[in-house]
Amino acid sequence: MITGMGTLRTRSARIAVTATSVAAITAMSLSGSVAIAAPAAARLPCRATMSNAHPADYTTTDVRVHTAARAHVTTVAHYKTTKTRHHRTAGSKGNATVPYYISGATPGYKVTVSVSVAKGNRTGSCSTSFTPHR
Repeated sequence: MITGMGTLRTRSARIAVTATSVAAITAMSLSGSVAIAAPAAARLPCRATMSNAHPADYTTTDVRVHTAARAHVTTVAHYKTTKTRHHRTAGSKGNATVPYYISGATPGYKVTVSVSVAKGNRTGSCSTSFTPHR
């Protein structure tokens, strides 16, 4: 049971509890043991830019992603009528380059590129965009 401000009493011991860990306490059994939820994993950094934000049709533009070293990178370009997904693994410095060939995309339509990164139990996301022209 919690008594007073920040003190947790069990049958055999008194444990000081911070306000943060009070929220993390998930269960206490009849024996007096305490289970505390594991802290959430820190977000993985993610930054994305385009090599050319206004590419002509039938050219290639690169999504440049910076994240943690060796992270898995997934990009999805959201065109007007379809979506195109690519996968890469970031290098030792956390960089990944993902080429997109612009094949007759709708001129003037802003294509958003969603980026997801993952490494171990950490994830992150970011986005960038490009607008094709003729």
